[in-house]
Amino acid sequence: MGLVIGVDIGGTKVAAAVVDEDGVMIDKLRVDTPAGTPGSVNDAIADLVWQLRERHEVDAVGMGAPGFVSADRSTVLFTPNLLWRAEPLGAEMTERLKLPVVVENDANCAAWAEVRFGAAKGEQNVVVLTIGTGIGGGIIIGGQLVRGEFGVAAEIGHMNVVIEGGLRCGCGNRGCWEQYGSGRALVRDAQDFARISPSLAQRMLELAGGDPEKITGPEVTRAAQEGDPAALEIYRVIAGSIGYGMADLAAALDPAVFVIGGGVADAGELLREPVEKAYLERLTGRGRRPLAKVLIAQLGGEAGIVGAADLARLPH
Repeated sequence: MGLVIGVDIGGTKVAAAVVDEDGVMIDKLRVDTPAGTPGSVNDAIADLVWQLRERHEVDAVGMGAPGFVSADRSTVLFTPNLLWRAEPLGAEMTERLKLPVVVENDANCAAWAEVRFGAAKGEQNVVVLTIGTGIGGGIIIGGQLVRGEFGVAAEIGHMNVVIEGGLRCGCGNRGCWEQYGSGRALVRDAQDFARISPSLAQRMLELAGGDPEKITGPEVTRAAQEGDPAALEIYRVIAGSIGYGMADLAAALDPAVFVIGGGVADAGELLREPVEKAYLERLTGRGRRPLAKVLIAQLGGEAGIVGAADLARLPH
C-alpha cells in the first residue's frame, strides 16, 4: 500500500495528513471541530480528506476517534465530546470518500505509532499511557494491539484506584486512576495549593498573574523546571499516582516498556524520573524480576495521525 491519510478527531480540532509507509507526514491540514450535530463533524472530516486527495494519490484512510470503537473498527459506539452514539463512521466515510476506511480509538492510534515508529520501536510488549486531561492508553502484546472482545479494551484511566470515597470521575464512577494521575489532577492540586498556601506557591501565582484559578499545566511545569518547591511537590504526588498505576498494570501485563505520552509528558525527565521511582517502589516482586523501561513518547501530537494511518494498512 502506498500513501495513506490519517485523521485525528478531537473535541477541539480535526487534523488530517498524508503519511508514507515510514510514518512520515508529507502534507497536513486541520480545522476546528465544528459545533452542532455529529453530521457537521463528519462533513469536516470528509472535506479535509478530499482536499488532501486533490493533491495526493492515496490508498486508504485511517481515523482516530476519542471514544469506544466497535470490534470491526467501523462504528463509534460512544464518545463524550462529539455526541456520537453508535455512529457508523467507517461505513459512511467509505461511501463518501470512495476509499477503504478504518476507525480506531485515538489512544490506540497514538500507542501504535510509538511502537511502530517512536520510543518503543521494535518492542513487542508495550503499554503506552497518554496523559492529558485524563489518562488514555494503548496496549500491545506480542506485537498486536489489544482491543478486547468488543473493541473497547485499554480504558486504563478508569481503573478504580480508590475503593471508597474516591473523587467523582466523568465516567460516573468514583476513584478512577485519571482523577489522581492526569493533567486535570495536576492543575487541580496546584490551584488548591495556591489557594491554601499562597506564600509557598508564589512562583506559580506569579506566572498565573496572581489568580489561583488561572494556574494551568504549563505554569506548574515552568515553575517546577525553575526549581520551585511547591511545583516540584505537586509533580512528585502526580508522578506517584502514575507510577503506582503502572505497577498494577505490570502485575497483569508484564510489558517490556512503558511509554508516557500526552501533554503532561512535555515535562520530560521532570515527570519520567519520579514516575519510574514510584513504579519501582510499588512493583510486585521488585528485586526478583526484570524491570520494564520507562520512556517518554517521541512523536508528540503527531502520534494519533501517524498511528491511524498505519493501522489502515493492516488487514481487517
